[in-house]
Amino acid sequence: MARAPLLQLSGVSLTFGGDPLFSGLDLVVQPGDRIALVGRNGSGKSTLMKVMAGLVEPDTGTRMVAPGVHVGYMEQHPQMSGFATLGEFAAAGLGPSEAYRVEMAAEGLKFDPQTPVATASGGERRRAALARLLAEAPGLMLLDEPTNHLDIEAITWLEEQLSRTRAAFVLISHDRAFLRALTRATLWLDRGRVRRQERGFEAFEAWRDKVWAEEDEARHKLERKIRAEARWAVEGISARRKRNQGRLRALAALRAERAAMIRRQGAAGMALEAGGRSGRKVIEARNVSKSFGTRQIVRDFSLVVARGDRVAFVGPNGAGKTTLVNLLIGRLAPDAGTVKLGTNLQIAVFDQNRSALAPGQTLWENLTGDPEIGISGKSDQVMVRGTPRHVVGYLKDFLFTEAQARAPVRALSGGEKARLLLARLMARQSNLLVLDEPTNDLDIETLDLLQEVLADYDGTVLLVSHDRDFIDRIATMTVAMGGDGRATVHAGGWSDWQAQGGACAPPAPEPKRRAEKAGRERARRARPAESGLTFTERHRLAELPGEIEKLEAEVEKLSSLLSDPELYSRDPEKFRKATQALADRQKALSAAEEEWLELEEKSGS
Repeated sequence: MARAPLLQLSGVSLTFGGDPLFSGLDLVVQPGDRIALVGRNGSGKSTLMKVMAGLVEPDTGTRMVAPGVHVGYMEQHPQMSGFATLGEFAAAGLGPSEAYRVEMAAEGLKFDPQTPVATASGGERRRAALARLLAEAPGLMLLDEPTNHLDIEAITWLEEQLSRTRAAFVLISHDRAFLRALTRATLWLDRGRVRRQERGFEAFEAWRDKVWAEEDEARHKLERKIRAEARWAVEGISARRKRNQGRLRALAALRAERAAMIRRQGAAGMALEAGGRSGRKVIEARNVSKSFGTRQIVRDFSLVVARGDRVAFVGPNGAGKTTLVNLLIGRLAPDAGTVKLGTNLQIAVFDQNRSALAPGQTLWENLTGDPEIGISGKSDQVMVRGTPRHVVGYLKDFLFTEAQARAPVRALSGGEKARLLLARLMARQSNLLVLDEPTNDLDIETLDLLQEVLADYDGTVLLVSHDRDFIDRIATMTVAMGGDGRATVHAGGWSDWQAQGGACAPPAPEPKRRAEKAGRERARRARPAESGLTFTERHRLAELPGEIEKLEAEVEKLSSLLSDPELYSRDPEKFRKATQALADRQKALSAAEEEWLELEEKSGS
């Protein structure tokens, strides 16, 4: 027998003083659903989620929730007035016996529940809101960009929590890896209509492209039919007037059908133009160290960045990634060591805090009020890579309307602010591009375009990001920071770093390896007759220590080879084979150690 849906929207329409955001919209969320809600920035995803949560009342239509089902909503900008600390906010509504859930979530999401609300950052507030949702354990969770401001470790923790939950959930996220890992169905909000596919995000882009291709074909057929009928209307014989009037009415209906078609919003007109070529060596850092008080951010760090490199910086929040980048581009001076910048550098910076934008000024003023990229004051033109452009025309390249051009920046969504900052950045020539968390709030289509733009960019890129998929697509080198002053350089992107023994698969410390090896050897020499083992098992147990020792040596050798940051650019095929070999050896080593432990236990020694 089919179970009743947890949530159902029927015939929902909503208008905010202009064209309908959506009209006649229907959707259903069933028990056990794990849904990705996708769509362009500005398509209404967050608003639709608020309608689902019951926070926004639609103009028409109904919202029905199954009896006894609690719908939990994690919003992008939580309101915390009336609460003294983040923990007090997160535990609101929970009984004393349930407060431990907030502590568990706070540990996984890495925020301090005792932090006063008044001094908490936007990221800390969002993590507290996410902890509150998880602690409530609702039957249906609605999560709007839950991975924003989380580092990769916290994202991985959240993935594990959501993968184990029995609750249904709907996710809005720009993080492809997160969506691929968790979703089994996709809701696509496109031009006011919701389509559903019973497959996870992994299949979304192929589905979207197929729908768009079918739309284009239908539009072309309709255009051909209208042209043929219009030609007949001009050239046709005036006889049989009654029949001809019917064809004219049919032509009018075809034209009305074409007018009713809502064309897809185009892609943002992004373009990067490298300035004059920099020197071959862009940055050379030697034995750099930096501390703030007693906290060491980086110590004895060396790196050479060549022209055309794409360097990603990864690590936990607070590890010092942005500080290290500022050291490398000369914005901060090191306490020890040297940083030499190459010749003819033109640096452009995308700031994760959007501090380059003035919230009280209009989009127009933000583009023309910066003397570095345009004419000061309120000119109607902005200089775009040396060529004057009208402000409204340039903003339209980034999908802003003429009305938005005169609206204040504070009225923009997070994704729109990111697009405006990219518009400022791309108006100028550069040959060293610094991107600090550029993926936050951008929709997937804009991320795709940004990736293509960076692929064609003739300069050098420094990237700080927690988006694993984006790092894999962009980076040729990864600098991993652990938060204890260590920063290590690895060839390739996030997945390559993992294969080389990154954060998700750290190699055992050398003292521990030696202790394990000595323990195996002592157990082998002291072992009695192993009455609990067969002859084959005794033979296998005797040979495993030597096999493990050999695998350890091979892992160490391959890790040493892959630690050379120049290997990828010098010999990509060798790098690929070494990376695969390292992953195979690590897997074999883990299996051999597990087998040795099982046989040891069985032997009873």
